[in-house]
Amino acid sequence: MNDIAATADVDVPMLLRNAPKSVEFKKLRKRLLRQARQAMDDFAMVPEASSKSPPKWLVCLSGGKDSYALLAVLVELKWRGLLPVELIACNLDQAQPGFPAHVLPEFFEKNDIEHLIIREDTYSIVTDKIPAHRTYCSLCSRLRRGILYRVAREQGCEAIVLGHHREDILETFFMNLFHGGRLASMPPKLVNDEGDLLVLRPLAYSAESDIARFAAGMEFPIIPCNLCGSQDGLQRDEVKRMLQGWEKTNPGRLGVMARALAHTRPSHLLDRSLYDFVGLRPGEVTKEGEGEAEEPCGAGLAMTAGLFAAE
Repeated sequence: MNDIAATADVDVPMLLRNAPKSVEFKKLRKRLLRQARQAMDDFAMVPEASSKSPPKWLVCLSGGKDSYALLAVLVELKWRGLLPVELIACNLDQAQPGFPAHVLPEFFEKNDIEHLIIREDTYSIVTDKIPAHRTYCSLCSRLRRGILYRVAREQGCEAIVLGHHREDILETFFMNLFHGGRLASMPPKLVNDEGDLLVLRPLAYSAESDIARFAAGMEFPIIPCNLCGSQDGLQRDEVKRMLQGWEKTNPGRLGVMARALAHTRPSHLLDRSLYDFVGLRPGEVTKEGEGEAEEPCGAGLAMTAGLFAAE
């Protein structure tokens, strides 16, 4: 990829003109671009080119580091001619007390970003329905998603695009494993229940630490979530700390776990709806990958021993 042009080059999107010029930051930026392109290719997020007008994507911005990074990556891919879609940035102002409602409109205007600001008082609904000692996340996210679906339909969008990253996906997997009794996570691409909109997560392969460094380097005006973020003891926080601990003890562990989500073996699990255990009999030819599990390599055994050494 070509480097971002000089600040004076009017062809460069406003959002990218003040990007740091250091070699380290350029490598970071290119890594995020490459990972987003890979996720889009792997999950066919971008429709094939046609004579019709390009599809519209509603890019959802909360004011957090992840959604800012998402917007910057999509804007750059579009600028480079690698993303033939129309982008509409959208912020849902949920009427939280003290929310700095001026920050995102000013950011969009300054950077010449097509955008929508939608104000819906979901805060009052959530705090009225959920006791103070319970977490707000589930109801808040359902209300927010329903509003964004409506806005996407009104704007003629094909998809809503979210800034969830690798760690979000892993945390959701372990939340479902520990508390939901199922193996499931956030897919990079899905169709909503009504069947008329896509939900896309182009940052599915990107590490949260990379996104945090990118957002800091770009000096995005971060808006903290003071609704659910102010609540202590969230189960997701516990899972996040667990994953961070594993990564600190064994660097690269989160990448290995993320790759595992793309390499499942139904024949080596217990879900009878995914594999015909009833019809499995000796003497029959099994499909490739359905036989006995391969012996783990020495490195794998060492990592496993490290994980459970404290037990």
